[in-house]
Amino acid sequence: MTMASTGDAAEFRLTVLNPGGRDPEQYFDEAATPESLAHPPVNFHAFAACTSGAFHRKAEHAIAEKTPILLLLRGDFKTSQRALLECQKEKRIVVVSLKETGLHQIAEQMCSGGRISRFFDIMARADGCLATTPEAADLYRHARGKLDPSTVGFIPAPYPLDDATWDFSVQPDKQTGILIGTREWNVPSRNHFAALLIARRLCEATGEPVTVFNFDGRRGAKRLRAMGFPDYKLRIINRRKSYPDYLREMATHKIVLQLDRSGVPGQVAGDALLCRTMCVGGDGVSERIGFPGSCGNGRNFDQITSIALELLKNTNARATAVIESQWRALEGLSFEAGRKQLRNFFARF
Repeated sequence: MTMASTGDAAEFRLTVLNPGGRDPEQYFDEAATPESLAHPPVNFHAFAACTSGAFHRKAEHAIAEKTPILLLLRGDFKTSQRALLECQKEKRIVVVSLKETGLHQIAEQMCSGGRISRFFDIMARADGCLATTPEAADLYRHARGKLDPSTVGFIPAPYPLDDATWDFSVQPDKQTGILIGTREWNVPSRNHFAALLIARRLCEATGEPVTVFNFDGRRGAKRLRAMGFPDYKLRIINRRKSYPDYLREMATHKIVLQLDRSGVPGQVAGDALLCRTMCVGGDGVSERIGFPGSCGNGRNFDQITSIALELLKNTNARATAVIESQWRALEGLSFEAGRKQLRNFFARF
């Protein structure tokens, strides 16, 4: 189905503006497909895609759409600040959001007095704020001070779960092993080392192979060798894949394992939903909504290990958990759900 075919999409369209960004302008009057060379309809592109809207990097192009604008804050915020003034000069409704919303990413962005001052100025001038995590929503409300708190909304980044072309599922008998969902050794909140350690334990207990991405060259390979996986049980992918190929790779695994504690929107879990496989661990928004029974929110590493072990061993339990995750995700993370939430939020302005 195309997003343009739904009545809700005809009622409300959103333009996402990423001023000075590298992603080219993109129109979602027709549904994006995996075969397209354009940016997939995930993350902030998904807010435009689920409303048949557009994604721009120039303020004048966003203004020309004559729709409400979701302005992304990035870099040192100077370009974002100028874009806000341009859009408001033309009487557009402008709601803002940090482009990177993990807790460690927010902290890194507020690294200078100049950035902090510009951030507060933008918070005061914008019509509202849209957060993709509850933590970011709390931050925006505090930053806006005495301004109406109802002008800050939390809406999870949606996924095209209601579009059959984005169903990457494979038959359960074609699935094997564990895919490590993280790959950053140097970000403490990712807990990448701990995820590998638990994966090794699971591998030893079940014989299931483990797949990990390594983009750190020889240094990363040396780290992985030092983990001490059983012979021939660790599969290392050294080259980057296109997004559809990455999803095809993920879909061949029984579970996706991560121990991320970054408070992110949760793309790893969102990808797992598109693959109709299980995501274990992680505290992102998609994990909390789609996988409450296996996410890392409120669970220690031993509990996560036990959950993963059961899913690896018990085919029926895993199949049931996948079905339940899809029900929850269609309710809270699908394009239809995102479109309704966006329409209701922007009706406040």
